[in-house]
Amino acid sequence: MRPTHTPEHQSPAPRALEDQLVGVNAKTGLYPGARSWSGGRLRVLGRGPLESYCYHVMSRTCGGEVFFDDVEKEALRRIIWRMAEFSGIKLVTYCLMGNHFHLLAEVPHRQTWLQRFTGPRGEDKLFDHLSILYSRTYLGLLRDELADLRARGLSSLADQRGEALKRRFCDLSLFVKEIKERFSRWFNKRRGRRGTLWMDRFKSVLVEGKGEPLRTMAAYIDLNPVRAGLVKNAQDYRWCGYAEALGGSRRAQRGLCRALGKPVDGWRTAAVAEAYRDLLEDSGRGPSVPQTEQTVQSGVTSSSSPPTTESARATLAAHGKLTPAELVRLRVRYFSDGLVLGSKAFVEGIFTAQRDQFSPKRKQGARRIPESAEPFYALRRLRLRSLQ
Repeated sequence: MRPTHTPEHQSPAPRALEDQLVGVNAKTGLYPGARSWSGGRLRVLGRGPLESYCYHVMSRTCGGEVFFDDVEKEALRRIIWRMAEFSGIKLVTYCLMGNHFHLLAEVPHRQTWLQRFTGPRGEDKLFDHLSILYSRTYLGLLRDELADLRARGLSSLADQRGEALKRRFCDLSLFVKEIKERFSRWFNKRRGRRGTLWMDRFKSVLVEGKGEPLRTMAAYIDLNPVRAGLVKNAQDYRWCGYAEALGGSRRAQRGLCRALGKPVDGWRTAAVAEAYRDLLEDSGRGPSVPQTEQTVQSGVTSSSSPPTTESARATLAAHGKLTPAELVRLRVRYFSDGLVLGSKAFVEGIFTAQRDQFSPKRKQGARRIPESAEPFYALRRLRLRSLQ
């Protein structure tokens, strides 16, 4: 939904927009066999006892050279929300930029989530859920296929068919892959182009799903257009979770309540919305440290306003630390390349559970983010240019 205020990035008139988005909401049959694009990129997924795991997901167009216009951003936004609903994945927040996107996604424990399809009416519930993405015609044919298999005494094959459908739920890789494939087909048709749209597989950082790490990551994502100099305030950028929440979208509001650790309907309480707004706006004020010409470590730069940049440099030069509100104003590589972000106990737990992915010589998993006043830890140490 559109924000109630007037954003700096205007969109086409409603009817004209809908005309250009023909095909985005179309319901289709299943995709053919999936391709696997590893790209040699290390990815850490939550495989422990928690009920859900949160991820900062990023993907960029090839070379960053293909830029989306307003209609294309709107199409991508709709596809993301629809695939999230279908996949059983909850969006905490998101930001769609000209040549890349950011998602903060919560992936529930798969076996727990699938329990909704058990019991006498389990298959009926499954078909009701499939209707989010697939046409009535396709689902009718699928029902006939399953009934035919059972009539011929091939119930095991019918059950396998159902299990194949369920494998697409609560899977981060399939979720992002289908978003990118669906959008690519629509985008290429609209522009009359052919070939690959996205550069390599997506990147992801596993984020502790509570407290300061989660809310800081949410703010970092919503502030992308501010850091890029597109708008002065995140609320003025239509294609981010914060602006959508301000526009009245209940699903976007629920996501940000999740980031803040509040009840799903907490956005109706003014204090909840104000708490998140304060985090975003405080980050725009910058550290209360005088500017200085003193040099700091290599790689500390920012696309934000010069006073904020120089203040941050001054803080670090004086052996100070940046608060979360100050940190999210800068480009922080730990938030996009740190593999895992959270408290020391959380990062160590992930490292211990997935010890086989790392060198036998490595004894400790959690690496303190040195610039942060908050005790944030990551699984990867970025020796150079941790801040950009």
